[in-house]
Amino acid sequence: MNEEPGNEAEVGAAASASVWRYAMARRARLVIDAADYFGLIRVAMDRANQRIFLIGWDFDSRILLPSGRRWWQRGRKVRFPARLGSYIVWLVKHNPRLEILLLKWNFAFLKYLFRGTMLFDLVRWALRRRIDFKFDSAHPVGCSHHQKIVVIDDVFAACGGIDMTSNRWDTPRHFPRDRRRRSPTGRPYGPWHDVTMVMEGEVAAALGTLGRERWRIAGGRALAPCEEQDTTPWPETLEAEFENVEIGIARTSAAYGDSPQITEIEQLFIEQIRRARRFVYAETQYFASRAIAEVICERLVEPDPPEFILVSPVSAHGWLEQVAMDTARVALVETLRDADHAGRFHVYSPFATDGTPIYVHAKLTIVDDEILRVGSANMNNRSMGLDSECDVFIDTARRANAHVGPAIARLRVRLLAEHCGVSEEVIAEGIARRGSMAAVIDALAVTGKCLKPLPLKSLSEAERALGDSGVLDPERPGEMFEPIERRGLFRRKGQLMRMRLMKRLRRSIKG
Repeated sequence: MNEEPGNEAEVGAAASASVWRYAMARRARLVIDAADYFGLIRVAMDRANQRIFLIGWDFDSRILLPSGRRWWQRGRKVRFPARLGSYIVWLVKHNPRLEILLLKWNFAFLKYLFRGTMLFDLVRWALRRRIDFKFDSAHPVGCSHHQKIVVIDDVFAACGGIDMTSNRWDTPRHFPRDRRRRSPTGRPYGPWHDVTMVMEGEVAAALGTLGRERWRIAGGRALAPCEEQDTTPWPETLEAEFENVEIGIARTSAAYGDSPQITEIEQLFIEQIRRARRFVYAETQYFASRAIAEVICERLVEPDPPEFILVSPVSAHGWLEQVAMDTARVALVETLRDADHAGRFHVYSPFATDGTPIYVHAKLTIVDDEILRVGSANMNNRSMGLDSECDVFIDTARRANAHVGPAIARLRVRLLAEHCGVSEEVIAEGIARRGSMAAVIDALAVTGKCLKPLPLKSLSEAERALGDSGVLDPERPGEMFEPIERRGLFRRKGQLMRMRLMKRLRRSIKG
């Protein structure tokens, strides 16, 4: 993973079994929560010259983008429509060179028919030659297209956990009853936390290559790269957190047709967790991956393991997700707590000021303030081998990134401050004094906006058997059709426990 490119010409070339490509970014910034993200994406789309490529698990043309005005031709002010569906039409009407491509998972096609104006928008888009919408069904049965990527002019890109769809908008304040947090039908929804990375430069061209290949696999026409241009869609008021950095890209994709199985994301998680010396801080919607749990277990049985802080929602959304993910999480957390002889493994959930749970949709990992990783992949089996995923990361071990450690540390403090409802100064001072994120979190009040230890719910025998089987969250497509007795959350659980006992025995003998 830490191989250095021989020269700048090699940046962007294939890297390893755990990294698809490395590419340079002139600027990059972590965007926290969708209120800011929707605003800056609107501005970036407004500045597009050639192509806007939207790749997502879901789209909802009814969502509203931040309103405003812009200067257009001959110094005339033009107001753009706020609704995403109308805004896309407005963009191609006002820029005769611009094409807009939208690629989403095909599973929710029927749902679109009942989304009010969504069907009307699909018809309007279909009537315009420079708008192309495609449902992605190019994957084995049971898999999904889960990437959340935006590429504009092959110069600007976003990659993370935020889809441009309903029930995503929120601010870092996560007010319990924010009247702005409503679905297109006016229905309120709860606080929602998410992150994504925006980038400018060669990395955007690399993500454009990824998008065009996915478009082809999904049955779309061949797409040429965008022409080089001097202008950038990067919003003028957006301050970069990282400049002139090298960004790695990792993918997951199930074998399908001529496309091979890709498990870079799983391998990268294993490498990065094994590399940790001091801590791993992670935000994840789900925690159900066998591979990730096993490597965490390996680290926890060491004499002086790193600290693990996982921020995850109290419960998954939807009955099926709760059965598949929450039950598996209980089994994995119980096993890891049993292996945690040094008290270094902690799982927390965030709450708003009135005690309302904040739903965590983010997929983010920070290791030792040396690695910042953001993407679409959750810590569950599906993201390791079934669904199409894309993660990006900045690693200080790369030659160009030696200067970014302090910026990563500031982001970790900022995220903890958001979750704990205190200032960044309180978090930074507490970590410096106590040397442990968990110690700081546990010392703060558990009322108001805060992080609380995840309560593990009691499972019935049926729930535990279903969760342990992995039938609803397999690692590879073929496992969906395996007999139940060949599945299991911890296929190597016995080996891991024996390894833990052997290590303790060796320590006692040495002592």
